[in-house]
Amino acid sequence: MADIKTLWIVDEARGDWQLTKGDLSSGDDLQTAILISLFTDRLARSDDDYDNGDRRGWWGDTDVDYNIGSRLWLLNRQRLSYAVAQRAEDYAAEALQWLIDDGVVEAISAEARIVYPSRLYLTITYQKPGQNKATMKFYWVWE
Repeated sequence: MADIKTLWIVDEARGDWQLTKGDLSSGDDLQTAILISLFTDRLARSDDDYDNGDRRGWWGDTDVDYNIGSRLWLLNRQRLSYAVAQRAEDYAAEALQWLIDDGVVEAISAEARIVYPSRLYLTITYQKPGQNKATMKFYWVWE
């Protein structure tokens, strides 16, 4: 059985579900898993810099091997810099590691690139076992 399909709406920088003939669309499970892994807020670590004592996260992560989501949300208030781009890569790799560990993909990587003056591009490249590489691209506009 396929998961509910999550689509990335580029202009709004958010994911959403789609209806097909009155039902939620399904399929593209790997792309949906990548979107959820990247854009669900993972619990901040105790050494992370976060505001107002809100570490976010999800209650369902209690006593599990892998927390859901990523710490990309921690970058929202940071000034765009090489260090922020590097952290975006690190946070994305951390969030997606479970796909390798569970054998869903042979390889997966994240590459961040700053497009001056105010954009960060994140490219996720992955390869399913026995298949060609594929990519997903995301960008953020820094204010």
